[in-house]
Amino acid sequence: MNHMAAQKSNRVNLLLQDYAELTKAGVTTLIIMTAGCGFFFAAQVAGMPWLTWRLLHALLGIGMVSSGTAALNEVIEHNIDRNMKRTARRPLPAGRMSLLHGAAVGLLLTIGGSIYLLLLTNPLTGLLTFLTSVVYLAIYTPLKRVSPVCTAVGAIPGAMPGVLGWAAVRGRLEWGALVLFAIMFLWQFPHFFSIAWLYRDDYAQGGIRMLPVVDPDGRSTARRILLYSLVLVPASVLPTFLGMTGKTYMVGATLLSLSLVYFGARLALFDKPLASGASKLRARHLLQATVFYLPLLFALMMANSIRP
Repeated sequence: MNHMAAQKSNRVNLLLQDYAELTKAGVTTLIIMTAGCGFFFAAQVAGMPWLTWRLLHALLGIGMVSSGTAALNEVIEHNIDRNMKRTARRPLPAGRMSLLHGAAVGLLLTIGGSIYLLLLTNPLTGLLTFLTSVVYLAIYTPLKRVSPVCTAVGAIPGAMPGVLGWAAVRGRLEWGALVLFAIMFLWQFPHFFSIAWLYRDDYAQGGIRMLPVVDPDGRSTARRILLYSLVLVPASVLPTFLGMTGKTYMVGATLLSLSLVYFGARLALFDKPLASGASKLRARHLLQATVFYLPLLFALMMANSIRP
């Protein structure tokens, strides 16, 4: 009996791991955190407490739609994932889960989460969250195999979490939400270009036409990384000028953003082939910098917030 119970427990654990991978639990967690930041600032503007049941409803609904969208993306791209080393062991290409199973999970979470938000937050949040999923799946996902412009298109749904959190409180879009959108939008370029730089050959094998894949020497990619990192510097301090944060945040945001510029410039000015080990090391350093940047920036933003 104990052996059978252990086997059953092991199967459940493996299934839960597959669900976590199917729904990209790590990415979804970051999305939920960013939506929470948007909710927090909208509550500040409204002069209401932010630790409310509505926060729970908003984060749960947004997390459901994010998870469902990730699952549907993996269903759509299962053949591409099968051809890339970094994704070949995902549940669908590895055959541990059927396409029907993955699609059912994705649809249930995406549609269910959108309806949940519509009923328990407000119609705008439900609609925007659903449209974010549609843009990601119907436009960005197929565009990845067509043109490098996919990164700019994908950055639009990628920048929406803060806006969705804001909308869950206010029921409308305001300048604060747009500033959060701008920061997220710009941050994605050094983040995703550094990933594609590192996995250039893998992406090429899967037919993904991100800029680092089609850029023969990496110069065009490096210029864009540096450009978006530079524009992120003034964008990151806009919350202070809107009265959302104090001067401590402005100083911290400037230093954080300049550190990102440093790692971007370090890669852009490196005169080595794009595929060289030394070049990839600098791309990895940039990726690590972007991973630390966003949570630190939003934590500082919330810690030094100003209530009207």
